[in-house]
Amino acid sequence: MTGLTAEIRNPEGWPVAEAVLTVTDLDGHQLARAAADATGAAATAPLPPGTHTAVVTAPGHQPVALIARISATGAGTLGEIRLERSADAVTTPPPGPWTIDPAHSTVLVTARHLGIAGIKARFAEVGGRLDIAEIFERTTGYAEIKAATVDTGIAMRDDHLRSADFLDVERYPLITFRGTGLHRTGPAGWSMPGALTLHGRTRPTELTVTYGGYGPDPWGGVRAAFHAETLLHRKDFALDYNVMVQAGIAAVGTTVRIELDIELVQGDRLPAM
Repeated sequence: MTGLTAEIRNPEGWPVAEAVLTVTDLDGHQLARAAADATGAAATAPLPPGTHTAVVTAPGHQPVALIARISATGAGTLGEIRLERSADAVTTPPPGPWTIDPAHSTVLVTARHLGIAGIKARFAEVGGRLDIAEIFERTTGYAEIKAATVDTGIAMRDDHLRSADFLDVERYPLITFRGTGLHRTGPAGWSMPGALTLHGRTRPTELTVTYGGYGPDPWGGVRAAFHAETLLHRKDFALDYNVMVQAGIAAVGTTVRIELDIELVQGDRLPAM
């Protein structure tokens, strides 16, 4: 059995899947809390009969407070609720394909060395696209990094990283990520679950994504910017080499942080410049 139900939508009528419905009694004590599903539907457990207060909130939208009348069966409905966007809410990019611009995108990887210092590596070549959906949370993405372009600034170390001890770029030339949607975490923040393939292994991975906005560029196109981060465990991808393991010293840390600053161009191909 359900209690109070609501259909929560944005001004255009699309579901607001990240909305939360909270019900309190007239003294302000919380009675129930329910998150909306992918269709924007929210439903609480059965509630005490009577008159209560319902508040609907969602990141990037103005909250709405309503009177909820609950029947003797513990049920009630608010019907369809339209949430207005907050004044400071960001405007997401228009739907359609957006192509990563390698010349204006960077991938930075940081690992701990000897437990005290951070070793940073850049990958010079990254490509891919975002397919931005009408409902932004249904956006999907694909990115690929050429493993052989790793650069720490020290040639001997870079050659070692490319070798079979680490990335094994001859066998596994690409590092790829396929994102399967977005979950809002704040006005300009989302998480993107997906699958990362590295060193021949594929593991579920979630990116923390910050949206930087979109706008026209000097070449007649439109661009959007995103920053994404995730933390990987080396052993999940069989990157187990450690020249000092027998001495009991961790030469390279067990976790690796990946940061991506991505600029995308609207359309399914890069313009000639």
